[in-house]
Formats: sequence, C-alpha cells, structure tokens
Amino acid sequence: MDCRVVVEAAIPVYDVSTPDEAIRIAISKTGEMLNPDLSYVEISMGSRTSPDGEALAPAFIAADEALVALELEMTVFNVEQEEHASRIARKEIGQRLENVPLKILSVEPIEEADGSTEAGGDGETPDPESEADNSAETSGDGSGDDLIPEFDDLVEDG
Repeated sequence: MDCRVVVEAAIPVYDVSTPDEAIRIAISKTGEMLNPDLSYVEISMGSRTSPDGEALAPAFIAADEALVALELEMTVFNVEQEEHASRIARKEIGQRLENVPLKILSVEPIEEADGSTEAGGDGETPDPESEADNSAETSGDGSGDDLIPEFDDLVEDG
C-alpha cells in the first residue's frame, strides 16, 4: 500500500521581528535542507492551538528568535502497514533536518482509483520523477496505464 505521511517539524529561525518573516525564512531554510534529495516533500505552515483551543500563529518569537511549526507531507510507496510508512518518512526527513524535532501527525493510506489500497512491497520512497509520473497517471481519466513502464521493461532496457 501507499501512504501519505504528515510530519510536524519545529524549525528554529534567528534574527526575525515578525511571525510572517519567521515563517518565510523557516520554509526557505527547510526547502534548502530537503532539496534536491527530497524535493517531493511538500512544506506548509503548521497549526498550533493554546490549551484553551484558541488558534495560534505557527511562529513563536522571543528575543528576535523564533520557533516555527511546519508540516512536511510526503508519500511513501509500497509499505506493509501505516507504522512502517511513518518510520520511513521520519527517517528520510530526519536525516536531512539534523537537530530538528519531528512528530508524526498523520498517516493515511492512499486509495487506488477502484477504491482499494495497493498491496505493499519494499517501502522505498520515490525519486521526484517517479512521483511526477504517478501523479500524472492518476490525475487524468484514471486509465493512464501506458504512462509508466512496467518494472520488467525497465530492467530489460537498462
């Protein structure tokens, strides 16, 4: 099966004066750390709430330093179970974001066009070109079987 995993990261940012500036710098800094190896990871602002349930800005600023909550979302392919997908995502992202606290927020199986989930294999994450091919396959009329070559065809060509 394939799973969509969302990981929360606490990104430190220095010499900032506003939450918007801190968020922009944190997203840029995170993108630099993840690219080019994990360019398929989607980066967005996280959400925080107070103990009373009040929505808070994703950046906390004190003494011109900020801690920004970001959500990093990636698809993990060919896993046996959701826990396996979360471990893979945490490892892949954690290797590139050294000394950044991470927390798994959600793991959701991705359904195929026919409503079923795909049976798993080795749990490897895709390269960016493969993910682009997969999204192109599923974004059309659902019949895009000819867009991605079969594994055996790739092995014979190589």
